[in-house]
Amino acid sequence: MIPLDIISDPICPWCYIGKARLDAAIAELGHDPFIRRWRIFRLNPDMPREGMERQAYLDAKFGGREGADRIYGRIEAVARESGLETRFDLIRRTPDTLDAHRLLRWAEAEGVQNAVADGLFRSYFVEGADISAPEVLTAIAGEAGMDGAVVARLLEGEADRAELAAEDDEARRMGVSGVPCFVINGRYVIQGAQETETWVRVIRELSAAIAEAEAGNGDGAAPGGATP
Repeated sequence: MIPLDIISDPICPWCYIGKARLDAAIAELGHDPFIRRWRIFRLNPDMPREGMERQAYLDAKFGGREGADRIYGRIEAVARESGLETRFDLIRRTPDTLDAHRLLRWAEAEGVQNAVADGLFRSYFVEGADISAPEVLTAIAGEAGMDGAVVARLLEGEADRAELAAEDDEARRMGVSGVPCFVINGRYVIQGAQETETWVRVIRELSAAIAEAEAGNGDGAAPGGATP
């Protein structure tokens, strides 16, 4: 399997779309060559813990309702073309996502990180939920198979908060300025919500390279040390 680091933020609509397009490519090809690892990037690293009222946030970021409506109208159309539902009208607060990223970190240890990512996207973009709220995060964790009571206790403390904030800062120092950003096998970068056809081509090329390496080496080793 090939490591795929997905640098993302659960409130980024293009990350939601990018994941859907990747999933569609995998469904089309009938196999998933990746081990996914969701990595932190906060669109609003200076957001207060309590978040912001949604309209105030949109006014500050896009200069008012007209600018926000234009941008989100386009996003909604692209999401619909990608088979996704969005209900931006239900969102009442723009949250700080550090706790959501903490949940993703804990989910990785239990092998359910992708399910938690799905839950975060659905809760925010379809249900309009505040994904900084402990009760929302524990519900997402429980649906993914995690122990909600354990997650609730962890959220009450500071576990992994400083470490994740430092990783967010490091991503920026490395040049990540927007998400989603996909890093394949620690070497190859795909930026943005690429079309499904692009992912189909990438996966086919990776599969061909792995097959060639297996044939040449005879030991099952894939390029760069990845093991299919």
